[in-house]
Amino acid sequence: MMELQCKEIAAMVGGVCLGDESRLIHSPAKIEDAGAHQISFLANPKYLVHLDQCRAGALIVDQHLELPFIPSQTTIIKVTDAYSSFGLILQAFQSEPVYHAGVHPQSTVDPTAVLGDNVGIGPYSVVSPKAQIGAGCRIASQVYLGSGVRIGENCILHPGVRILDGCQIGDRCVLYANAVIGSDGFGYAPDKDHVYAKIPQTGIVILGNDVEVGANATIDRATMGATTVGDGCKIDNLVHLAHNVELGAHSVIAAQTGISGSTKIGEKCVFGGQVGVAGHIQIAPGSQIGGQTGVTHTIEDANRKWNGTPIMPYMDNQRSNALFRKLPQLESDLLAEIQSLKEAYSSLAREFEKAKAQQA
Repeated sequence: MMELQCKEIAAMVGGVCLGDESRLIHSPAKIEDAGAHQISFLANPKYLVHLDQCRAGALIVDQHLELPFIPSQTTIIKVTDAYSSFGLILQAFQSEPVYHAGVHPQSTVDPTAVLGDNVGIGPYSVVSPKAQIGAGCRIASQVYLGSGVRIGENCILHPGVRILDGCQIGDRCVLYANAVIGSDGFGYAPDKDHVYAKIPQTGIVILGNDVEVGANATIDRATMGATTVGDGCKIDNLVHLAHNVELGAHSVIAAQTGISGSTKIGEKCVFGGQVGVAGHIQIAPGSQIGGQTGVTHTIEDANRKWNGTPIMPYMDNQRSNALFRKLPQLESDLLAEIQSLKEAYSSLAREFEKAKAQQA
C-alpha cells in the first residue's frame, strides 16, 4: 500500500500545510466518506455542509475558500486550485491495471511486425503483418492491430480495442475497452432506383500524442486522406467521429456526441454530452458547446459558448429557456387580456348603438 506524508503531498501540489505535516495518507476518498488515513478536497462552498462530520486525515482546500472551522483530526493543505490539485493526488495514488511486459504465448504476432523494447501483449491479441508497436506499450487481452498499424511509445490499449489497417497512434495514448479506430466511414451513393452502393473508404485515422479514447468510442477512417485527432484530445465513451473529421489539439468531447463527416474543429474546444454536429462545417477554436446542442452551421467566432437546438449563443439560449418556462402563464394572461378587451369592445359597441338610437 502506498503511503505519503501530508508534507509530501503539499510539496507535490505546491500547497501549504496547516496541522500535522507528518500524518500518513494511504488513499483518496469523498469528503463524506474519508477516514483518518485518507485525503479529500474542498473546492465548492456547497460541500462545507460535510465539514461537521468530516473524519478525513487531510483535506485539499482552495485558498479562496473560508472554512468556518478546522476539524481537529484533519490536516488542511491550502492550494491555488483544489480541483486540479486533487487530480494530481489521484494520479499519485492510482493503481494502474497490470499489463506485464512480454508477449503472451496465447497471442498472435506476425513475424513481420516490429515490437519496441519492453512491450507487453496480452492473451488472444493479434498483431498483423508490418504493424509497429513503440517501446513501453502495453497491449491488453483480445486487442486487434491491423496490417501496417503504427503505435507510438508508452501507449496503453485496454481489452477489446481494435485498430484497423494502416491507422497511426501517437505516443502516450490510452484507448479504453472496445474502442474502434479505423472502421469504415459511412459512405454510400444511391443510384437512380435509390439502391445504395458502397464507396470504398481508402484513408486512415491518425491520433496525435497524449490522446485518450473512451470505451466503445468509434473513429472512422477517411474516405481519402486521414481522419485526424490532435495532441492531447480527450474523447469520452460512446463518441463517434465520422470520416475525414479533423479535431483540433486539446479538445474534449463528452459521451454520446456524434461529429458528422468532414467537419473541422479548432483547438481547445469543449463538447458536452449528446451533442450532434452536422457535416462539412467548421467550428472555431475555443468553442464550448453545451450538452444536447445541435450544431447545424459553421461557428466562426472563437472562444464563445453555445447551446440549444438549433444552436444559439449560450446566454440567448438561457433567456429563451427562461421565457419558454413562462409560456403557459403568459398564454393564460394573454387569453385573459383578450377576453377583457372583447368584453370592453362589446360594452363600447352597445353604448355606441344606444347613443346612435337616441340620436335617431
